[in-house]
Amino acid sequence: MAVAGCPDYFLHHPNYQDNVERAANHRQADLIGPSFQQSTNRNSPSHQEDDVDLEALVNDMNSSFESLYTSVQTESTPLLLNGQPHRPASCHTHAQATSPHQRLQRSQPMHILAVRRLQEEEQQYRTSSLPAIPNPFPELCSPASSPTLSSGSLPQCQPSGKYIIKIFSEDGMGKIVEIPADMTARDLCQFLVYKNHCVDDNSWALVEHHPALGLERCLEDHELVVQVQTSMTSESKFLFRKNYAKYEFFKNPLTFFPEQMVAWCQEANGTIPPSQLLQNFLNSSSCPEIQGYLYVKEMGRKSWKKLYVFLRRSGLYFSTKGTSKEPRHLQLLADLDDSNVFTVITGRKLHNAPTDFEFCIKPNKVRNEVKELRMLCAEDEQSRTCWMTAFRLFKYGILLYQNYKIPQQRKTLISHFSAPVRSVSENSLVAMDFSGRIGRVIDNPVEAQSAAMEEGHAWRKRSQRMNILGSPSPLHPSSLSGVIHRTQLWFHGRISREESHKMIHQQGRVDGMFLLRDSQSNPKAFVLTLCHHQKIKHFQILPCEEDGQMFLSLDDGATKFTDLIQLVEFYTLNKGVLPCKLKHPCTTVAL
Repeated sequence: MAVAGCPDYFLHHPNYQDNVERAANHRQADLIGPSFQQSTNRNSPSHQEDDVDLEALVNDMNSSFESLYTSVQTESTPLLLNGQPHRPASCHTHAQATSPHQRLQRSQPMHILAVRRLQEEEQQYRTSSLPAIPNPFPELCSPASSPTLSSGSLPQCQPSGKYIIKIFSEDGMGKIVEIPADMTARDLCQFLVYKNHCVDDNSWALVEHHPALGLERCLEDHELVVQVQTSMTSESKFLFRKNYAKYEFFKNPLTFFPEQMVAWCQEANGTIPPSQLLQNFLNSSSCPEIQGYLYVKEMGRKSWKKLYVFLRRSGLYFSTKGTSKEPRHLQLLADLDDSNVFTVITGRKLHNAPTDFEFCIKPNKVRNEVKELRMLCAEDEQSRTCWMTAFRLFKYGILLYQNYKIPQQRKTLISHFSAPVRSVSENSLVAMDFSGRIGRVIDNPVEAQSAAMEEGHAWRKRSQRMNILGSPSPLHPSSLSGVIHRTQLWFHGRISREESHKMIHQQGRVDGMFLLRDSQSNPKAFVLTLCHHQKIKHFQILPCEEDGQMFLSLDDGATKFTDLIQLVEFYTLNKGVLPCKLKHPCTTVAL
């Protein structure tokens, strides 16, 4: 038998090939011989009572072939050192100690299980070691929001980490906050209420404002703020303000959905109860429909057309033939799934709108392209509110009702004494009684409330006694009763009638929404601005004198008050000469 390291002439011997083949056959017999011999011995007469162990035989053959394949791979795989084939010293020494026929073991059969295992491990290593490749064409992939291309499936990428958001208040001042990627609009509003010590009455909202387009809308409570920010431009911004009308349609649905605009009510001759009307909108299997005339701006042009429009779950349509509902006469105006409805705040200036009640359906992919916006205009404020509210219901459905019920359920857990929820700074205070020699903390809520009322009446009586003794009148700026109202959230000083309209419109136009301001025509008088049935009315508060003392009255002296705080408290509990009670103060907050 030839050994490694023999002279070269031995390799050219005539019988060398025969010797190599013979040695290879002996080597294979040595590998499988023990197993085969063991199985033969089991078939001998001395082992006939035992069954043949085929499983052990197959395992032995598999282990032999796997060890053979491992040794072949070790010997046959070259290593690169500085770009040249290289073998370790141990492998070189082993090669010198083996015969030439052993180097041909790589031509031996390999077991299929070992090969398959190696292929799986190699594929797994290759998959895990590949880096994430940026996707240059995300719109061509499914899902469209996937930011990377990876081997295997492409899961939808969810935002993660921290993001910087800038929030603006009504006075134009901004505040930068850092929020997580999964923070909703409701969570952000609660965070701002906590940070700014506002009264948490579940009426705060986050507004998406586009000054270049003249559009704005209130974010729904379940929307992710970071996701909304990705569709905004650098000029767009978030506003933090009140919105009392966000879920008002759940309380007074008939005010928001006139019978002549709801097709289902017309078919039932207007006998549908309010609860059933809302259930019809929230039920995804039903097919409610809003119909009526709208002014529609032609795409890419300045002209407007008056069309009969239908709003359904599938989209917004207009009829090409009068008020016909036949499918062959309907054409699609806008889709609801990938769009949002906005209020147009500068419709007359930018778009030459026929009325002041303009709204817009903006696709999510549109940023600054005015030509891609679907501009619509209603006849009055009630019609515009109906269209926009129905759009929200068709788009989000039961999610809106869940958003409405969450604060309602939390409110039931709070005592009637603490509603509306006070801020953190107010909750840190306690009621004290200093009538005795030492002060004591009032633990009883009813006693604390009566003490607060007595304290309020006490300073009014002191003010009245001072006026009788010759001190300045309540209307004089130096008097406490003449300036105490300026610290209240509902008083806005010297603002114009147009500014008061704008503030009430931005915060909801619900019944009972009010503010007080200085009169521009009479320097000694004040004006109460009140919203009722989506119409804004103004009531002048005039001074009147009785027994040498000055009072304030809203009904020509029939009901007199010493200051504006007392007047607001009275009309919050009593309607009096007003069309409704004072319910929602129009307030602003400085971030």
